[in-house]
Amino acid sequence: MEHADAIIVGAGLAGLAAAAELGDRGKRVIVVDQEPRSGLGGQAFWSLGGLFMVNTPEQRRMGIRDSRDLALGDWMGSAQFDRPEDAWPRKWAEAYIDFAAGEMRPWLHKMGLRWFPVVGWAERGGGFADGHGNSVPRFHITWGTGPGTLEHFTRRCLEHEGAGLIVFRFRHQVDRIDMTNGAATGVSGTVLTDDPAPRGVSTNRDPAGDFAFKAASVIVTSGGIGGNFEMVRKAWPTDRLGPAPEQMIAGVPAHVDGRMIAISEQAGGHVINGDRMWHYTEGVRNWNPIWPAHGIRILPGPSSMWFDATGKRFAPPALPGFDSMGTLRAILATGYDYSWFVLTQKIIKKEFALSGSEQNPDFTSGSWREVIRQRILSGKRATGPVEAFKEHGADFVVADDLDTLVAGMNRIAKVPLDPAALRAQIAARDAQVDNAFSKDAQMMAIHAARHYRGDRLIRTAKPHRFLDPANGPLIAVKLHVLTRKTLGGLQTNLDSQMIGADGAPVPGLFAAGEVAGFGGGGYHGYNALEGTFLGGCIFSGRNAGRSQAIG
Repeated sequence: MEHADAIIVGAGLAGLAAAAELGDRGKRVIVVDQEPRSGLGGQAFWSLGGLFMVNTPEQRRMGIRDSRDLALGDWMGSAQFDRPEDAWPRKWAEAYIDFAAGEMRPWLHKMGLRWFPVVGWAERGGGFADGHGNSVPRFHITWGTGPGTLEHFTRRCLEHEGAGLIVFRFRHQVDRIDMTNGAATGVSGTVLTDDPAPRGVSTNRDPAGDFAFKAASVIVTSGGIGGNFEMVRKAWPTDRLGPAPEQMIAGVPAHVDGRMIAISEQAGGHVINGDRMWHYTEGVRNWNPIWPAHGIRILPGPSSMWFDATGKRFAPPALPGFDSMGTLRAILATGYDYSWFVLTQKIIKKEFALSGSEQNPDFTSGSWREVIRQRILSGKRATGPVEAFKEHGADFVVADDLDTLVAGMNRIAKVPLDPAALRAQIAARDAQVDNAFSKDAQMMAIHAARHYRGDRLIRTAKPHRFLDPANGPLIAVKLHVLTRKTLGGLQTNLDSQMIGADGAPVPGLFAAGEVAGFGGGGYHGYNALEGTFLGGCIFSGRNAGRSQAIG
C-alpha cells in the first residue's frame, strides 16, 4: 500500500497548484485522477487563460485606473452575499481581491506567465455602479491561453515527480475517502482499464482492479458538475432563474461529473450554495466536437443585436458581454431555451472571439506574428476558427439580405420569425448610427466601449448600418445555454480545510478549485466577474498546498 503526506484527488489546475506547493515544501504527494495522463491539467487546458488581476502594468499601459477598493466594491456588488453560510465565501472574496491586487501578478510573472497587452472588459454589468459588473477592464489573457497557464504549474509538478516527491496515479477513480475516528486516513477506489483516448474525449469506466492509498491529508480538487446535465438540472434554481433549459450544450468534458462532491460529503464535508451556478447564454454547437454535446461560447463585443426566440429585442442589461445571469433569466422567461444574435461581417470580424485554447490558435501559440496574421492582416475575414463556425456551424445563418437571412433562421427555429418585425427593429437601430448621440442603450454602450483604447483597437466595431449591403453579409447565430461552472461547493476556511456541518474543520480534509466553489464554498456569490475561475483554482490550490495543517 502506497503512503504519502498528502493525496490530491484531481489533476486539474487547482490540484497541480496544490501539488507544486507541497513539493516545494518537500512533502510526498500522490495525485490520483480517473482520466489518462493525456488529460493532465483538466478542463483548464481548454480555457482562454483569462485571469482577473487588479492594478497591473498591462492595465496602466492601456490607461485603466484600477484599485483594490474599486475591485472589492465590484466583487461585493456582484456577489450579493445574503446567506449566513456566506461568511467563509466573503472572507475568500476579500482574500482573493488582496491577492489579485498584490502578490498574484509578480508571483505568476516570476513563474514564467506573460499576458496579452490589451486587457479585456468582461461582464460589464447590470447598469448600476453598486451592482454587478466590472467597472474597468480586468481580464488578462495569458500568452498560450489555458495551456500557457498550466505549463508552469505542470513543469513544477513534473520536476517534483522526477525527484520522487510527487507520484501521479492516472485511471484511478476514488470511490471513498477513508476516515478513522473522524480524521482522514487516505482514499480507496477502482483502477480503471487503460484508455488511449485523446484529451477531452470520453473515456471508459471499466474496472481493472482496486486500490487504496494512505495519507493523513486528502485534498479534493475534482472540479464541478458542468458535464453532468442530470446534476445541473437537479441543482437548477428555478425560483431565481426560471425553468431549466430543455436543451443545453456542454462547455466542459464529460469527466466534469461532480461525483467527488457526494463522496466528500460522506466523509464529513459540507456543501453550501449548491444552487449557485454560472452558465453562458452565447453557446453554439461545436461543428467539430470533442466531448458529448460539445458547445463553444461566443465572447461577443457589444454590437450584435440580441433577439429572443420570438424575434423581440432584449432590453438592457441583456446586452452582449454585460450581465450573464440577467440575460439567462430574460431568455428563460420567454418560455424558450434559445435566442439569436443578428450582426454583420464587420462585427463578426472585429468582435467575435470563441472561448477556448483550441479556438484561438494565435493566442495559444504565443506568437505575435500569428496574432497579427489572424486578426489584423485577414482583410474582411474573421479569425480562422470563427470563419470555420460561420461556414460549418449548425447554428450559423449567412445571407446577403434580411429576408433570406430570416428564411434561414426559420429553418432552424422552434418558432417562426416575422421578417417585417425584425426589419423594423433593425431599421430603428440603424437610424441611430448617423451621429455620436443616441437614445438607444446599446448604441450608447458601443460609444462608451470605444472610449477604451483596447476596445476601439481590437474589440468593438465602428457603428454602422446593418441593412447597408456594403457592411454585409448579414449573419444570424442561434444561441444555446452552455453549462460551465459550479459557483457553490464544499465549504472551506482560508487554509482550504473542509468545514463540516458543525462549522469546524474536518481533520485531514481539504478542497480547492471548483469543487470548493473556487474557495469557501462559493467566493463568487451569485455572479462571476470572469477570469476568476482559473484565478480561484490557482489561489485556493496554493492555499491548500501552503496550509500548515498539512504537517
